Amino acid sequence: MTSTPAPISRSLFFFSIFYGGMVCIAGVLGNKQVALGPLSGIGPIVGLGPLAVEAGIFAFLLLVTISSAVAELHGRAVANRLVQIGFLPLIASILLSIIVLAAPPAGDMDPKRAEAFAMMMGGTPRIWLGGIIAYGISQTLNVTLFAALKGREGGRLLWFRAALASILSQIVDTLLFVSIAFYGVFPIGELLLGQMLAKVVLSALLVPPVIYLLVALGRRLDAQAV
Repeated sequence: MTSTPAPISRSLFFFSIFYGGMVCIAGVLGNKQVALGPLSGIGPIVGLGPLAVEAGIFAFLLLVTISSAVAELHGRAVANRLVQIGFLPLIASILLSIIVLAAPPAGDMDPKRAEAFAMMMGGTPRIWLGGIIAYGISQTLNVTLFAALKGREGGRLLWFRAALASILSQIVDTLLFVSIAFYGVFPIGELLLGQMLAKVVLSALLVPPVIYLLVALGRRLDAQAV
C-alpha cells in the first residue's frame, strides 16, 4: 500500500511560484539603472557619484523577504530547499536566453527591435556565472542568518532579523557578483561601494514592512486551508 504524500501548504505553494518568477525577472530588470531620488545625494557625501542601483535589486529584495518569510513560517530547511530549487528557473532562463539569442530573427522583424533585444538579453559567461554564484551564496546566507537570529530572539523582532539578514547577504551578493563579472574589465571600487550603500539603504527601508506583509499573508493563506 502506497502512502499519500503530505499536501503542500497554501503559503508555501504561493511563495514558491512567486519566488521562481522573481528569480527569472531579476536579471532582466538589472539592465536598467534606477536613480534613488533624494537618497542619491548620499553618494557625494561619502565621495561617490549620485547613487543609483540596477533595478534587479527590487526583485532580489523580494527573493530575500520571501525566503525569510518561508523560514519564519516553515523553518530553515524548507527555506534552504526553496533557494536550491531556485537554481532551476535561474539556469533554465539563462540557457533559454542563449538559445533564443543564437536563433536568427525573423526576416520581417524590425532590425532595431532585434538589436535592442540582443542588447537587453545578452550577457557574457562571467556575468552569468557571477549571477549564479552570487544568488546561491547570498540567498543561503540570508536564510542562515535569519534562522540563527530567530534562534536567539525567538519570534520577536521580525523586522530586525529580516533587515539585518538582508543587509549582510546583499553586501555579499554585491561583492561576489561585481568581482566575478567585472574585475579586470574596469575599476570596480566605486561601483562596489555605491551598490553596497544603495542596497543597505533599500534593505533597511523596504525589507521590514514587506516581511510583515508576507508573513501575515502566509498565515492567512494557511488559516483558510484549515
